[in-house]
Amino acid sequence: MTDSTFHRATRGDRPALEELLERNLPRLHAYVRAKAGPRLLARESHADLVQTVCRAALEGLDGFEFRDEVQFRHWLCQVAWRKLAGRGRRLRSARQDAAREAPVDVHASGFGAWLSELTPSRDASAREQVELVEAALDSLTDEQREAVVLRRIVELDYADIAAAMGKREVAVRNLVYRGLARLALTLRGCDGDRP
Repeated sequence: MTDSTFHRATRGDRPALEELLERNLPRLHAYVRAKAGPRLLARESHADLVQTVCRAALEGLDGFEFRDEVQFRHWLCQVAWRKLAGRGRRLRSARQDAAREAPVDVHASGFGAWLSELTPSRDASAREQVELVEAALDSLTDEQREAVVLRRIVELDYADIAAAMGKREVAVRNLVYRGLARLALTLRGCDGDRP
C-alpha cells in the first residue's frame, strides 16, 4: 500500500480503507482469537466477531488521522476489544449455554505466522496447533497476554505498549519476555506429549 492510499484511508476514502482493513485482517483475526477467550469463542465464531469489528471500524473512522499503519492497527484492536468486552458482558448476563463450540478455521485464525509449513495435508495438525497456541495464551496472566499480543500481533513498540497499559517501558519488556518464555515452555511441553 502506498502512503497516499494510507492517507486516503484515514480521510474516509472507502476503497482505501477497505484495502487497509484487508491488509490488517490476519493480525485482527489473531488479536480476536487471543482476546476473546474460550467461552465467547464457543458461542460465536471469531470470523463473525472480526466482521463485526470491521463494520464498526468502517463506520467509526470519521476524522481520525493516524501517523502510520501500526497506530491504525492499534486503534483497530481497541475497537475489537470494545466489541469483545460488550459481547462478553452480554454472554455473562444472559448466562447462555456455551457448550456449542465453533470449529477452528486454521486458514482464518490469524496465527499463520506462528504456524510453519501449513499445507492441506497438515490441516488437522494445524487445527491442533492453533488450539494449543490459544490455550497457551490463555495460560498467561492478563497483563502478560496483553503485552505479548500488543507486541507480537499488533506490533506496537515498547513505549506505545507502556502508554497503552499505563506501565513503565521496563515493566512492559519484562511482561513480554516472561510471557513469551511461558508460551515457549507451554508449547514445548505440548509437543513433548505427542507420540
